[in-house]
Amino acid sequence: MIRNYFKIACRNLTKNPGYSAINIGGLAAGMAIAVLIGLWIYDEFSFNKYHQNYGSIAKVMQTVTVEGKTYHGEYMPGPLGNELRTQYAGDFKHVVMSSFFGDHIVAYGDKKFTKKGIYLGAEAPEMFSLKMIRGTRAGLQDPYSIMLSEEIAGVLFGTENPVGKIVKLDNTMNLKVTGIYENLPYNTEFRDMKFIAPWDLYVATQDWVKTALANAEWDNNSWQILVQLNPNANLETVSGKIRDVKLKHAQETAHLKPTVYLHPMEKWHLYSGWDSTGNTTERIQYVWLFGVIGLFVLLLAAINFMNLSTARSEKRAKEVGIRKAVGSLRSQLIGQFLSESLLVVACAFVLSVLLVVVLLPAFNALADKQIAFLWTNPVFWLAGGLFCLITGIVSGSYPALYLSSFQPVKVLKGTFSTGRFAAVPRKALVVLQFTVSVTLIIGTIIVYRQIRHAKNRPVGYDKNGLITVNINTPELYNQYNVLRRSLLETGAAVEMSTSSTPPTQTSSNNGGFEWEGKDPNFKDNFSTIAVTHDFGKTVGWQFVEGRDFSRSFSTDSTGMVMNEAALKYMGFRKPSDIIGKPVKWNGVTFTVVGVIKNMLMDSPFKPVRPALFMVNYGWANVINVKLNPALSAHESLEKIGTVFRKLNPGSPFDFKFADQEFAVKFATEERIARLASVFAALAVMISCLGLFGLASFTAEQRTKEIGIRKVLGASVPNLLALLSKDFVLLVIISCLISVPVAWYLLRNWLLTYEYRTEISWWIFAISTLGALVITLLTVSYQAIRAAMLDPVKSLKTE
Repeated sequence: MIRNYFKIACRNLTKNPGYSAINIGGLAAGMAIAVLIGLWIYDEFSFNKYHQNYGSIAKVMQTVTVEGKTYHGEYMPGPLGNELRTQYAGDFKHVVMSSFFGDHIVAYGDKKFTKKGIYLGAEAPEMFSLKMIRGTRAGLQDPYSIMLSEEIAGVLFGTENPVGKIVKLDNTMNLKVTGIYENLPYNTEFRDMKFIAPWDLYVATQDWVKTALANAEWDNNSWQILVQLNPNANLETVSGKIRDVKLKHAQETAHLKPTVYLHPMEKWHLYSGWDSTGNTTERIQYVWLFGVIGLFVLLLAAINFMNLSTARSEKRAKEVGIRKAVGSLRSQLIGQFLSESLLVVACAFVLSVLLVVVLLPAFNALADKQIAFLWTNPVFWLAGGLFCLITGIVSGSYPALYLSSFQPVKVLKGTFSTGRFAAVPRKALVVLQFTVSVTLIIGTIIVYRQIRHAKNRPVGYDKNGLITVNINTPELYNQYNVLRRSLLETGAAVEMSTSSTPPTQTSSNNGGFEWEGKDPNFKDNFSTIAVTHDFGKTVGWQFVEGRDFSRSFSTDSTGMVMNEAALKYMGFRKPSDIIGKPVKWNGVTFTVVGVIKNMLMDSPFKPVRPALFMVNYGWANVINVKLNPALSAHESLEKIGTVFRKLNPGSPFDFKFADQEFAVKFATEERIARLASVFAALAVMISCLGLFGLASFTAEQRTKEIGIRKVLGASVPNLLALLSKDFVLLVIISCLISVPVAWYLLRNWLLTYEYRTEISWWIFAISTLGALVITLLTVSYQAIRAAMLDPVKSLKTE
């Protein structure tokens, strides 16, 4: 019987190749999208699982409260590490101090490269369960050692054994290679960790770090602390124990009510976003979003199958009648139609797997992933089998139950009629299809508008032609005047300066500033940026009032420039209220010389933080160079590179364009927008595929009616309107449903951004008009084709 079912199913598929192609193709497209989204979700949930101790590793974090707002931060005071290690030894197996990732120069002989690396405590390789290719996990015990990733070891040493060899870090430290570890996968927080240097080396070579630890500076939040819990320790319990540990020691910032807690590694990737009010803005929301989109796209494909199957049911009415007349039970007919459904789904699944394999490289590029197809994963194939079974049963259940319910007497006598309400379920499913599709279209437009809104936001400086170079070596620290003069002499640069952070970010926040009229109970917190006199001319900041730093004024060594946000934050109404006035900090009296427009240095989706700029040549971490616009960028960079290599011969000339670094701030939103737009387009395509099939069936079903109408004088436009109006009405109903749904969902999404666009009425109008145009284009081909038929041919069949 199964063999017979299979034969009949194959005959029906080959008998109607057009409908079969639409059925299998549409279902395969929906399945392929669902599989791709499933792989993406699997990758998101498998983040950091490369580390064997994944379940017991945590990051020590803190919250502070400023003006009623709660801020979360991973920058911690150095003495806290020792406190956790000694006072809570029973709770922690490992406590690891960590710097943050930075670009460093690693050299061996004539080979030198800028790579991202980190300083970590000696227990880190064991805690992270690094897979060692050479050496052991104990390689960081020697303060003057270094562990390299497999990638950088290959670049520096080729096929040589690197263990025991000496490499130079940042042109200052000769370190012995003690281990080579396997490259970390792309879906881990530490994928950029190309080398690890000992924390003890960091302390020994950085005077400010040594001082902060020696003086137990609990208010200096500059490092990261990573821990691994003991097997019998509970994360929530331990978090409760250490909650007030900083509050007891950090007297100067006690007013901020700091609380310490543990953030588990299993939540780092999906649950590590917070806005200024403490509300979560995690990545998990995108996982749920794409999961829902994947289910809906699959549902759209299943709806196509159900619609086309039920629509063609009348064609098989006599077959059902004859089978029932010769003794077929309804259960046997249901089994037959379900088996046909499962065969179509199986064919679609095979085709979808092929589509996924072909599309996966492009999808990875679009999603910034390195996902591999799970060929050897039994769970995937089990899920795929269940996926086919459920989809086949759900997609085929209604046609099977509907077809098997026909009464043989009525069918064979020719009195069978599907009834006036037989098409209602199909119409309802079409409405559902286009409701989902139009909602996705509106969502995509809103996401792109939000990105454009942030991109069009004034940045307060000129990022075009501005490059930054990290200062990694001592050769660059002490040659400011020589370097600046040499660069200007080339004609390739029009200005140069240094700063503690690049123009596209801030990293230092401080309080304790005093100014005239300050409320004694006001607890301030500013972004603080150290710059040289030429910074303003280099970045082109824009003054509201006052002047720039100048070497003509000796007092500018303690000068200060603030942004408009700081002016308002300090309670002043206009710049003249503060310009020329003193601001005290850390025992130094600064004089405000100017107020600039807000420089957008951090997130473009958030308000600009109050920022203070002070002249300080000793805090330089970044060199800023403004290229000469009269020369090509290539020519300018060649000349500038020659100067850098001459003054700093042990280092490669590595630079970053400020506009490109600024563009990175939109990476997540743009990636989500691109994915959403692709899924929306595919959803519309699948919906149109089903609509095309239904229009084809409707035209075929009404062939004689069209012929009679033509004989009676109906024109082609009349017939086109007749055949199209039902579908247009269904799409209009879909739009009426999707507009309020989309408005509600997207309004809530936009509320997660403090700087956001508005939802304009024309977005809904364009989306509705677009859906109607797409519907007419989809239906019109079949309608025109039917309307153009010769009525003689359509009426002479009997």
